[in-house]
Amino acid sequence: MEHTCSMCGTAYDFVWEVGTPLPKNFPFCSARCKAADLSKWINEEYAISTPLPDTILSETERELLAELAELGIRIDDERE
Repeated sequence: MEHTCSMCGTAYDFVWEVGTPLPKNFPFCSARCKAADLSKWINEEYAISTPLPDTILSETERELLAELAELGIRIDDERE
């Protein structure tokens, strides 16, 4: 199957069969491209442009957010 690396644009072939795991670097052509993509996320060069769906927090999630707030870590979220 032919695929184009989503990082560098290189077209490459990979073998994949239904029921088997995808190649370890998929959708990238190499570990280098995979690491470069991760670096962009870590350095906040990428962002999710669509708002996340409104969800209801579980009691455990509320407790974790409260603990983080006590430590001075604020998660910007207007949902209750």
